[in-house]
Amino acid sequence: MRLVTARVTEAFDTHHGAQRLTVEYPSIIPDSSGPTESQPQPAIPDSSKATEPPQPSVIPQPSVIPGLSRNLTEDMRAEQDVAQKPGEPAPAPPAPQRRRALRYAALVPECEVGDEVLLNTTAVDLELGTGGVCFVVANLTALNRSTANATAAFDDGAGGLEAGHIMKLRYTPFQHEVLSIEEPASPHHEALAQADSLRGVPVVCCELHSQVPLVATAVKQTRPEARVVYCMTDEAALLAPLSDLLAQTRQVGLIDACVTCGQALGGDAEAVNLYSGLLAARVVYKADVIICAQGPGIVGTATRFGHGGLAQAQALNAAAALDGVPIAPLRLSFADERTRHQGVSHHTLTTLGRACLTQAIIPLPSDLPAEQLAQVERQLEEAGILERHGLVHVPIEQKTTDLRGVHVTTMGRTRDGDPAFFSAAFAAGLFAARMLVERSDA
Repeated sequence: MRLVTARVTEAFDTHHGAQRLTVEYPSIIPDSSGPTESQPQPAIPDSSKATEPPQPSVIPQPSVIPGLSRNLTEDMRAEQDVAQKPGEPAPAPPAPQRRRALRYAALVPECEVGDEVLLNTTAVDLELGTGGVCFVVANLTALNRSTANATAAFDDGAGGLEAGHIMKLRYTPFQHEVLSIEEPASPHHEALAQADSLRGVPVVCCELHSQVPLVATAVKQTRPEARVVYCMTDEAALLAPLSDLLAQTRQVGLIDACVTCGQALGGDAEAVNLYSGLLAARVVYKADVIICAQGPGIVGTATRFGHGGLAQAQALNAAAALDGVPIAPLRLSFADERTRHQGVSHHTLTTLGRACLTQAIIPLPSDLPAEQLAQVERQLEEAGILERHGLVHVPIEQKTTDLRGVHVTTMGRTRDGDPAFFSAAFAAGLFAARMLVERSDA
């Protein structure tokens, strides 16, 4: 874990549980143990709202972090001054780094321009793709102010112990009490105590977070009145406010409610696990279609079982156990340069060929080019998937492309760059909507 202190130079309003910031901190000065340079990052352009901050501290990476009040940058410069020969000019300080940062409203008090904050820069320093930001661990200015006034540094407004007894992010420094939708203090406790079946509700279980708005679009375009509820699982990002895509999808009405399940946090409701989350989607939010997927940031290791895509199998199994209709969108691509993800992704082949223990419905977009369609069916057959699951061909109609302005990409590619990926997700949503029509006609 990599921690630094930084000064806030831009602070934007909090939306959907997250506050975007621009922060600045000095580059780490090498010491006698060797260089400790951070990996270069794209510079953030200056803004008219930015202020010139005083030089903040830098916290290196020892196993025991020194006191936060100590200005380690000045200490390191003092050590350099001692070693400096008389008459030599002082070395120029390293250029400060400017980064984007994210504050979760449920975990850290609001930040203002000039506040000193403690940042986790690990993902940015490692150049990981998802997020591309630093995360605020603490607002040190608020902490110092509360210490002086003998008050709590932060209270998220959740109330006393009577408000909720379920902990999420448990046994970490950020463990967070929530009123789960199932527990006795919840107004929905009695309903969920009696609930044990989804009663045939279609459950579209996606591998990737980016498939969620595509499935929802297809459902809403076919059945505008249908209530679509998203159950977010905890195999990738844990906090729903990280996802701008989810916020946009909610804002334009493609998703009617979000239930965060397990250790995931920040939805309209908190569920102890995926099973009760699925039941809450039906019983509390009256879902006509449930979409289940992990948050942003799927993990992959180029091994057969070492990836986050297996969460799709767990969701399919849960949907079947609760008498839902498990629907499995294929992860398709003919644009991905990685051979293991060409045609049907190896994630999907393992998930549906080995890990899924129930029979699922696999919607296949029937308007793929003939050679692509043949390759997909061949891959599914060779993996034994056609023997285990039901394959249905679904034509994609032009009207299902209206995402209401939501910008969706997969691995940086738009629909024009990777049409098969989008079509496979649309096909799953269209099939789920078709089931609603058939159920209403029955």
